[in-house]
This record gives sequence, C-alpha cells and structure tokens, in this order.
Amino acid sequence: MSFLKNIFSKNGDEINSYADFWKWFEANEKTFYNVVKKGTTIEKDFFNTLTPKLDALHEGYFFLTGMCDEKTAELVITAEGIVKNIVFVEELVQAAPQLPNWKFTALKSELDIENIQIIMGGYEFKSENLSFYAIEHKNYPDEVDIVIVYDDYNEQDKSIIINGAFIFLDNFLGELNSVTTIDSLAVIAREEAKEDLIPIAKLKDYLIWREKEFVEKYNDYRYSTENDSFSSLEAELTNGKPLIAIVNTSLLDWENKASHPWIMRVIIPFNGESNNGMPNEETYLLLNQIEEDIMKDLKDADGYLNVGRQTADGVREIYFACKDFRKSSKVLSVLIAKYKEQIKIEYDLFKDKYWQCLEKFKPGY
Repeated sequence: MSFLKNIFSKNGDEINSYADFWKWFEANEKTFYNVVKKGTTIEKDFFNTLTPKLDALHEGYFFLTGMCDEKTAELVITAEGIVKNIVFVEELVQAAPQLPNWKFTALKSELDIENIQIIMGGYEFKSENLSFYAIEHKNYPDEVDIVIVYDDYNEQDKSIIINGAFIFLDNFLGELNSVTTIDSLAVIAREEAKEDLIPIAKLKDYLIWREKEFVEKYNDYRYSTENDSFSSLEAELTNGKPLIAIVNTSLLDWENKASHPWIMRVIIPFNGESNNGMPNEETYLLLNQIEEDIMKDLKDADGYLNVGRQTADGVREIYFACKDFRKSSKVLSVLIAKYKEQIKIEYDLFKDKYWQCLEKFKPGY
C-alpha cells in the first residue's frame, strides 16, 4: 500500500453528500482501477482528480491506494490520527457501493507484526528493533502511558524516528486502536530506558487488557448537572486584558472524570479590540446562542458534560468532557456550517482522562 495524499484542495463543490461522491466515483471507477493497476500515474490521474471531490465533503480526508491482489484495487480513507475526522471517514466508507474490482476501507487496518517493515529516512522499523514498557502513575491509575524503545535511535534524526515508530504502531495496532487506546506515547533510545523492556509484539495484548479494565470500570457512568454549583473566575492576562471564566465546580471535583475521557475544546475568535478583549452585547448573545445549540445536541445524560468556558482577548473557549468523540465531531461540523456567515468556529478533540487541561480553573492553580 502506498501513495499517501493529503486532501486539501478547494474545488469540487458540486459534491454535497456521500451519495454524490460515490455516484461520481462509480461513474469513473474503471478509469481509476486501470490507473491504480498500472501504478505509474496515480498522482496525476487518480489523486489529483479525487482530491477536490472529497474535500467538498469535509476537510481532512487522507487516502492510500494500491492493489490487494491481481484483480482488486483498495482505497483506504484515513484520518491520519486526527480524532475529530474519524467519524467522517467511517461514514464515507459505510456509504460506499459494492464494486467488483474495488475494496474500500475506513482507517488503516491492523497487520500481522511479521508483515510490517517500515523504512523511513534510512531507518528501518520492525519487531526486532522495537520494544516498549508502560509507566504507571499513582495519581492517574487509568492513564495508559507507553514508552517505545528504538534500538537505532539517533537524536539528530529524532523527528524521522518518532514518525517511523508512530507509523509502525498505526500498522501494527490499526489506526483507530492506535489513537484511542494510548493516552501518552514517547519514543526513546535503549540506553534511556528506566524499566525492563517488553517485546513490541506484546503491546497489542497489553492494550486490550488495559482497555477491557477501563471499560468495565467506567462504562455505566452517567452524570446530571442539574444541581451542580458554578463559579465565576476573573484573572488578568500578561497584556493587562481581563479573563473571565464560568466553570462547573462540582464537575471539577468529580472523582469519576475518567468515565468521560474525551475533551472537546470549542474555540470562537471574535472582534474584541474595542472592548478590551471582551465581546460587545451582540457578539455576547451570539456566543451564548452557539453554546446553547451545542448543549441541545450534546446532553449530559448522553455523556457530554459542559465543564466551563473562558473569554479573553477576543476568544471564547468552551470545554466539554465526552464519553465518545464521534457525535461531538458531527454536532460541531453542523454548527460550523450553520454560523459560518456570522462567526468562525473551530474545535479540538483529544483524550485527557483526568481533565488535566482543566486544572487551570481550580482555585490556587
């Protein structure tokens, strides 16, 4: 499998739905199949044509293509580890038609470790030169903190080696497992290791065991914010402008934070130059309306908790703790489109089992 392509072109607006895309693909599939099978002009005659069509659906698709066997071409749509795009990759492939000479795959699949050999920048990554150990944290017992040890580590080529190790894990664990089962990951040289080394082949079993424990411990937790306490916090930025935050203090003290391990940070820039970084009345009402719209679809009883918000220097940030990341992505995608003529909305989605990014809202931080 080869030819990774980032899809960021701004053409092809005639594609407005998954059905539109697959109808177009099916009309051209014989040409695409011949291009992939030939293998010499894939960039020019396949990727450059596919790129604007997919980008019209949603920004952030990546893809791989190649021949599975003599008669079947495979198109792998991937999010390249970007959590907020995973659901759109999955939905696109779920909507794919059955075509005789094509296989469509959502996210990079896991492979047998014997079949994985990554070569990058002159370095080789394989089971024989990779190992791992896990770091246990007394205060964060559910944290899965993995250290990958690479025998041929060279500090001068640190970025190449980290990328190579990450690509190896994507292929070994599968893209979805690689993103969702590991909370923290580091790559080091053998001489830096502080624990006994475990063969990399055993990493998958270790992660399955940790995930099973985690699900059994937290799967049934739900939370109602109806009777919670809230606090208003004020601070001053280094530039002298004010910061105002409103946070759910009951949630910040909750002992089962890990049951909602995904943090969604909604970022809404606005023009606050004439008001010391704060929104005027019209913008204030708009920001509140957006937050209310989010909460209409992401309810606490369903596993989506509005922990708090802060406003400072022309930016409103809203924090949600979520049991899952898929619905959060879909809701925000709809709202971004709904309000695009009025204001820009951005968001991040990342795993933070103990809500460490929200510690700044606790008194005395």
